[in-house]
Amino acid sequence: MLASSKVDGVIRTTTGGRIDFWTLNDENAGRSRKYRRAGIDESAFTAPNMMDIWKRSIKPTLLDYSGRVITASNTNGVDTENFLWQVCNQPEHGFIEYHAPSMSNPLIPLREPGESNEGYAARRLKVFEDLQKAEHPLVWQQEYLADFVDWSGIAFFGLDKLLVTNPVAGTGKVIDGVTHYPLELPDKCDTVFAVVDSATKTGKDNDGTACTYFVYTSYLKQLIVADWELVQIEGASLEEWLPTVSVRLEELARRCGAREGSRGVFIEDKDSGQILLQQARKHRMPVTAIPSGLTAIGKDERALSVSSHVFTGRVKLGVEAYDKTTVFKKTSRNHLVSQVTGFRIGDPAAAKRADDLLDTFTYGVALTFGDSRGL
Repeated sequence: MLASSKVDGVIRTTTGGRIDFWTLNDENAGRSRKYRRAGIDESAFTAPNMMDIWKRSIKPTLLDYSGRVITASNTNGVDTENFLWQVCNQPEHGFIEYHAPSMSNPLIPLREPGESNEGYAARRLKVFEDLQKAEHPLVWQQEYLADFVDWSGIAFFGLDKLLVTNPVAGTGKVIDGVTHYPLELPDKCDTVFAVVDSATKTGKDNDGTACTYFVYTSYLKQLIVADWELVQIEGASLEEWLPTVSVRLEELARRCGAREGSRGVFIEDKDSGQILLQQARKHRMPVTAIPSGLTAIGKDERALSVSSHVFTGRVKLGVEAYDKTTVFKKTSRNHLVSQVTGFRIGDPAAAKRADDLLDTFTYGVALTFGDSRGL
């Protein structure tokens, strides 16, 4: 490399070559340039107008040198508007598909120092076998086999995975001929915490303020949803409501013998959540902002990231959380169970449904098992 500039997005090589980097947030990416090769990364996760960007801005840059393009990405559902799906399934675009699941890469996982060929082959086989057992079948098919998966109509978080089959307490539910039950809260645990998703009050009629309470036991690697709330509160009253969450956490900490006590409340650091965080810190309440890396991704991505923990039974519903019903917007039901088990990936109608408790659920699982900056 002769020189590079992150600001200009360019690398100049010692042989006279040049590599330009463009953001696809710019619809004119590459326009007026000429290239021998173009590479589009993660093309299944680009904007809906990616085909227009390709045809109008990127493809013309390859004309001068009879250049070619490589677009690389994992799959992202079955969507006729998705760029990767289009170039792989519609021959008129002129692309040649190369399909390679994760196990086709001989360098995954990385070989350990001094590991023999036989030892590495055996460990590698077990890694993929364990992954297949741990992941939701459709997650395995999409994320590791790189297949186009149709998520439409699929209940992503099955109620059977959130309950247990041995009769413990609470009201049982027959699923596929087997009665499932919620869990009693433990007498001993490591910690309790809550996750709050506060209403923005910016015209989204479906939004409420949601709070989900969790109990975590490390030696079992088990997270139990202990309780939940879904209410409509005006912004000025949120500060008065938040201390009641801390009181409920202390009750749970005593009831479950939390060795580390309560970890407090995790709050989304945006919209009205920012105000809650500021006011709570002013009054020295135990609150933590949910890491921005977790709040920045979409609901589908968050659901995918926590799916293995739910699928393998690490997350369960407590008796009170399962048997509870409340009235929200004139509808009486168990809103937590309804939102979590009713979630569908890529559902176009999702924007019209309340999903605040779903958010607190996925945040709670991610903070417990997937993000070291959480618990």
